[in-house]
Amino acid sequence: MTALGVYGQLFKVPGAAAFCVAGLVARSGGSMMGIGMVLMVEAQYDSYALAGAVAAANAVSWALGAAGISNLVDRFGQRRVMLPAAIISAGSLAGLVVLGSVRAPAWTLFPATIVAGLFAGAPGAMVRSRWNHVLRDARKLHTAFSLESTLDELTFVIGPVAATLLATQVAPAAGLVAPVVLGAGGAVWFYSLRATEPPVGRVAAQRHAEKALLMLPGVAAVALVTVMVGWLFGATDVAVVAATEAWGNQGLSGPVLAAVSLGSAIGGLGYGTRNWVSSTVRRWVVVLALLAAATALLPFAHGALFLAFGGFAAGFTIAPTLVNLNTLIQSLVPAGRLTEGLAWVSCSLGIGVSVGSVLAGQLIESVSYRAGFVTVAAAGAVATVIALFSARPVARAQRGAALRL
Repeated sequence: MTALGVYGQLFKVPGAAAFCVAGLVARSGGSMMGIGMVLMVEAQYDSYALAGAVAAANAVSWALGAAGISNLVDRFGQRRVMLPAAIISAGSLAGLVVLGSVRAPAWTLFPATIVAGLFAGAPGAMVRSRWNHVLRDARKLHTAFSLESTLDELTFVIGPVAATLLATQVAPAAGLVAPVVLGAGGAVWFYSLRATEPPVGRVAAQRHAEKALLMLPGVAAVALVTVMVGWLFGATDVAVVAATEAWGNQGLSGPVLAAVSLGSAIGGLGYGTRNWVSSTVRRWVVVLALLAAATALLPFAHGALFLAFGGFAAGFTIAPTLVNLNTLIQSLVPAGRLTEGLAWVSCSLGIGVSVGSVLAGQLIESVSYRAGFVTVAAAGAVATVIALFSARPVARAQRGAALRL
């Protein structure tokens, strides 16, 4: 079967096309958030350190809030919890746009960005939870997760370019206006689709309520690797902006980041069409090792074109990495707490993004943009080492979770 046919099978499921597209709109503004905040704050306040801190505060608050909100989603349903939360988040982000536009005191940016993050939730986890609800075939679920990771990356092809153009050609804060509109409008559309909303998993949730998900075997190891992958993402955003500015054309930062995401989208599409014989754990380690090898070349980039090609090559491993992370979590957590489990992937990414953004911003200001790329390479290497040493315990945890079903 062709790749188009493999993915086309998914949309024969009633309601699948609607929630897939609506979910894409709901989360598409997220691809503009990091670079949008960095560009706005750096332009208005002339500080990469402050820009990284604002982006980090948003990422941390998102990480902390998403897990709690997703737990409520598993208990009370997507629409009841997430629709009001998404509206609050979009309103707070609009407040950040206004504050940045008038150059309000730097401290005032933090309450707005924190509230926006706390209530944003994890739309990607909600979409994947719906796929898990409507599909019963593990192979089709692998394809669906690959599709969602690819769509995530396609938003990162368009989002950074759009945010950069808006911020550099219209106004510094313009790159954050689109996420406000997309976040609110997409949420209203997505959460209005009741037919495919997963039922509340009360029985399974109560059965495992005494244990935090991170205490379940294997989950913490996967979450820690996800933090390092997020670190890599956060450092990349700031380092690319700083590098292109040093090379005399900050406007190229969006296209460079888009090249990374384009490579990831292509890699994700190919990854999802293949019927893999090897275990998810094995692929998890191998793909991370390839990501680490590719990012090790980034500190040697000497121009935007070189960086775009290097980022494109590294991108081939990004979507497959995210697919593996989501698949591992899906196999490790109770079915009744799946949304919360998938949200921990987003949360861990957010924590890593915040650390990477702050550290890269500080190192860039004190050393150079190359130091930012060193943090990217280091994060990839550490993620691979952690995955390598935790592979066997995670595999055992998978087998144990399967026996409990």
